[in-house]
Formats: sequence, C-alpha cells, structure tokens
Amino acid sequence: MTKNIKITLGLIYLLCLCLILYGFFIFVDVSQLNNYSYIRDKTQFLIDVRDQNLILFTIAYVFFVIIWILLLGFASPIALVTGFLFGKFFGTIISVLSFTFGCTLLYLFANQFFKDYITDKFLTKITKFKELFNKNEFYYFMLFRFAGGGGIPFAIQNVLPVIFNMKVKNYFFSTLIGLLPTVFIMCAIGSGIENIIQKNIDPSIFTMIQNKEIFLPIIGFFVIIIFSLILRFYYFKR
Repeated sequence: MTKNIKITLGLIYLLCLCLILYGFFIFVDVSQLNNYSYIRDKTQFLIDVRDQNLILFTIAYVFFVIIWILLLGFASPIALVTGFLFGKFFGTIISVLSFTFGCTLLYLFANQFFKDYITDKFLTKITKFKELFNKNEFYYFMLFRFAGGGGIPFAIQNVLPVIFNMKVKNYFFSTLIGLLPTVFIMCAIGSGIENIIQKNIDPSIFTMIQNKEIFLPIIGFFVIIIFSLILRFYYFKR
C-alpha cells in the first residue's frame, strides 16, 4: 500500500472518530456523569426518540455501531447501551448482527490494506496457532470468540484472522455464533439497569446486585471470564 493511501485512510479514520467524539461530548456533559438525575433525563430522552420512530432509530443505531466497530471501538459498552435501549432479546439481535457486520468489514479492510503490517506485528506471537486454525478455522475461531478472545482486545481479535487467511464466510458465522453468549449477558445487564432507572430506584451497587435481572447475567459474565482464563492458560501457556 502506497504512502498516499495510508495517509488518506488515516485522515478518514481520524475524521470519523472526531465526528463521533464530537457528537458524544455535545450530547453528554461528562462532569454530570455522577449525577443520577442527569443520567436518567438523558436516557429518557433517548428512549423518547426511540419510541417516536423505532424503525428509523434502529437503522441509525445499527449503522452507528457498525461504523464504531470498524473504527476499532469497544464492544462491551455498546452491548450494555443496546440492551438498555432495546431490551435483552431484541438488543442481543441488534448487537450481534451489528458487531458481526462491523467485524467482517474491518477484517476485509485489514486484509486488503494492512495484511503485511498485521502479519509482521503478530505472526511470531501466534505461530503455534496457525496449524490449529488451519485444521478447523470455523470451530476454533468461534471458540476464540466465545471465550472473549482469551483476554485479547476486541479490535485486535477482529484482525488476527488476517494472518491465517481465514475465509470470509467462516469468519462471519463463527463471529455471529461466538459473540452470542457474551453479548446476551451484556444486553441483559443493560436491560436490567434500564428497568431500575424506569422505576426510579436508586441505582446503587447493592440495589443492582439484589436485582436478579442484573445479578444472574453478572454470574454468567464471570463464568465466561473463568472459561476465558482457562482457555488462555491452556493454549497460551503450552
């Protein structure tokens, strides 16, 4: 890839990221994030906008999430917000589909323009997994996703298969299935927080822990973390 193309892509990336951050800081006063009334009013505003036109709001939100993932954004906070806005079941569908499309687009983009860089950067660290992935790339990448990537940051998870030259179809569906359990748990927690706020209950840690809509997903979240640690120890320490 030529230097001019790299500069152009970098500028586009920075522009999109700045626009998202600008929109966030216009909408949110960071100094008020510890103010429960402020948070309740802002979340109620989003819920009102959603209720006015659910279809248009959903389409716009899905588009935003796909772009966010394409820009190497975090997934867990988005899943929480999605569960808050759309509920645990509908929110899970929206999140998983948006994440999967965003990840796949990022994979295609990275494979096209940054394959050499990614290979040089990470190949020596994961050489022992190449043969494993070549045996059954769909199964092992799905397991990798399910385990939260073994502690690897989400953005890096999305581009690592470039090294293995993974088929796009296998990448898409293994991501779709592999992300489902974790995303469902995060959306369930977000939905539980929304129910607490709607009932005007003080959202203290103690109150949330007592709420089974939050407590049970948190248990599930820790189960996945434990599984991730076991998988990471088993594969990364061998």
